Amino acid sequence: MQTISLTHSRIEQLSFDIVEVNNMALAIFDLDNTLLGGDSDYLWGEFLVENNIVDAESYQRGNQDFYDQYLAGTMDIFEFSAFQFKPLADNSIADLHHWREQYLVEKITPIMLPAARDLIAKHQQQGDTLLIITATNRFITAPIAKSLNIPHLIATEAEMVDGVYTGKVAGTPSYQDGKVTRLNEWLTEQGLTLEGSYFYSDSHNDLPLLNLVEHPVAVDADAKLQAVAKQQGWKILSLR
Repeated sequence: MQTISLTHSRIEQLSFDIVEVNNMALAIFDLDNTLLGGDSDYLWGEFLVENNIVDAESYQRGNQDFYDQYLAGTMDIFEFSAFQFKPLADNSIADLHHWREQYLVEKITPIMLPAARDLIAKHQQQGDTLLIITATNRFITAPIAKSLNIPHLIATEAEMVDGVYTGKVAGTPSYQDGKVTRLNEWLTEQGLTLEGSYFYSDSHNDLPLLNLVEHPVAVDADAKLQAVAKQQGWKILSLR
């Protein structure tokens, strides 16, 4: 299986090797380490530590432990969400929004990938419906999706009551099989199907959804996903 590397200058000549023309298909993108050259969840934790918003030693240790579990495919999404949502519940909305703006500039802007923007633009030019589906929570990812000009987002939802975060998860987290559950709910709401659909992901955690779409694409994939993609004959792509 040939790995295709997309650069800003080569997107036009390679685009039809990667994306078959299919009007009004659904193009689904994972976010972290797929459209971004890093993990927005992990970087939010690093930002909180660096700015003394949380107890540095314990939070940094927990942040790394959960990230290692995610890479291994063993992370309990509810335990992780409780860990990550605690700073949302412990601080005012005004402070959280202020910190998020700083985080986006310092942590997210540097890992935006030009080739990812080109791939997004190619799907937009084809008239496809674009959707990000991510295990990362909406508080972090909504402004990132907006910056990438992707109008639809499925993310893990942090519960709010009377305009204040509770520290709990609302509904089904969009992680592993939960991504399939959330996507099926969204498809029903939107009146759409997976006919002609694409899903771009870097992680073996996304195999349940990759196995569901018509055109699964492994993007800068981890070792487990790389092996499955080669075995199944899936497209293998690099946006780095």
